[in-house]
Amino acid sequence: MANGNAPATLVLATCNALNLANPGRLFYANQEPFGADEYARKVEWLGAMLRRLNADIVAFQEVWDEAALRDAVAASGLRYPQVAAPGAEQGATGTPRVGLATRWPVLQLRSHQAFEARQGVMIPELGEHRAFERPVLEALVEMPGGRGTLRVLVVHLKSKRPKFLQNEAGEVIEDRDDPAIVARATLRSLVMRAAECAALRVLVHARLANTREPLVLMGDLNDGPHAVTTQMVAATQAIAFDRAARDTALFHAPDVQSDAAIRRDVAYSHVYQGWPEVLDQIWVSEEFVAASRFAIGDLRRVEYFNDHLHEGRERFRSDHGLARALVLLR
Repeated sequence: MANGNAPATLVLATCNALNLANPGRLFYANQEPFGADEYARKVEWLGAMLRRLNADIVAFQEVWDEAALRDAVAASGLRYPQVAAPGAEQGATGTPRVGLATRWPVLQLRSHQAFEARQGVMIPELGEHRAFERPVLEALVEMPGGRGTLRVLVVHLKSKRPKFLQNEAGEVIEDRDDPAIVARATLRSLVMRAAECAALRVLVHARLANTREPLVLMGDLNDGPHAVTTQMVAATQAIAFDRAARDTALFHAPDVQSDAAIRRDVAYSHVYQGWPEVLDQIWVSEEFVAASRFAIGDLRRVEYFNDHLHEGRERFRSDHGLARALVLLR
């Protein structure tokens, strides 16, 4: 029996922080490090956005330094006893990491980088892709009031940016102005993202099969919610042919929100080459879908915080909108 004084809501959010790195830290060779003033503006901006979200669990992407994430969380003025970005404790190398801030106790925390056995995929001219470029973060969180545990996956999948061939110094050795080469490089990115989605599906299925533990997946999937790659992870469409597939499917939060009155046609989180897209997503297992007989919560509404995408292109702002979902717990 849940404690009657326990919170009756769960607020989830995801935030691509856009190269959250310590001042003076070189994160990409072609970009200047943040100076002290620019870093202070970035931390202040992120802190203000976190205050607006006021979420119980926040998923982060593009964290180069865990210390910078802790600064941003502290700037919010909110209390998050658990803040982590595995792989970025001493500064990430190669690619940024994902992170998590939660008000609730974390019982387990681990990262997944290598794919499961036999999940590798051959990429044209590059060889086998058998690990996530940005490791998946998995956390087991204790929900309040004796409501059990919640499993959280934080992801940042391979981008749509063309994957050009490089030499050992990291210099591109292909003609970026050749349409055929650009198409081939884009194909490499697509296959890499698809491989990551297939590997992520293995993780999701293993955690949902034959259990009633709720699961949420949040982050930057770098493709739309109904794209083939994203559906490889969610497998929602399989429900149309097999009702039993609900047990291991994931549901896109806006599609199952019960407060239909607040649906909007301006729900996008990123503008890619002039086209608005929903790349930053929140997915839930059927335990948070009100229509399910196994529901322990009702996903009431989803909101996107994206006005800043049109306010300027300074680096202290994120180039992604933030998504937030409210669940009423039963």
